[in-house]
Amino acid sequence: MKLLFDFFPIALFFAVFKIAEIFQLQSFQLVSKYMSGFISGGTIKPDQAPIMIATVVAIVATTLQILYVKLKGRKVDPMLWVSFLIITVFGSLTIYYHNENFIKMKPTIIYGVFGIVMLLSQFVFKKNLMREAMEEQIKLPEDVWHKLGVAWIVFFAVLAVINLLVAFVLFKDNTGAWVNFKLFGMIGLTFAFIVGQTVFLSKYIEEEKA
Repeated sequence: MKLLFDFFPIALFFAVFKIAEIFQLQSFQLVSKYMSGFISGGTIKPDQAPIMIATVVAIVATTLQILYVKLKGRKVDPMLWVSFLIITVFGSLTIYYHNENFIKMKPTIIYGVFGIVMLLSQFVFKKNLMREAMEEQIKLPEDVWHKLGVAWIVFFAVLAVINLLVAFVLFKDNTGAWVNFKLFGMIGLTFAFIVGQTVFLSKYIEEEKA
């Protein structure tokens, strides 16, 4: 359930982009009418409208996530605050400079920040964030917690690099293809990694039940 919650802005970004791409003329008119005051030079090209609208929606969606958690009386996860800050900053730059490269950098920045935070926590401050998050659900040997933390650090680093390659090399001039990968590719990789992690931990889960 949390995974679906985390990917909500990405899915919404994808859906809005695709709809705006289909109705490009209407999207262009919408941006020209309501967003020109936030754009450097005041005008954009019609094919830039879909990414502009999708970016606004992603910022709003992340804001709503935080409001939802607050209304539920729960503490907002620090990682959600990081996501909100990065999407707001890089999304705003995308809109103002009408340049999709800023929003394309956002996944790499987020995964990079997550990876660095976990790296510093585990190796400098001696605090394993995966253990902090999962220890109530499962008991693991110390060396397994260490391996699990390292695995997530490496995974975030790999995702950060993959996004750069897809956005600026493989689909350098195809924003639509990058948007497709951002949803299906990133979710697919994350799901595969979690499945692999579950298989790896299944032995310890069975031992605990026994």
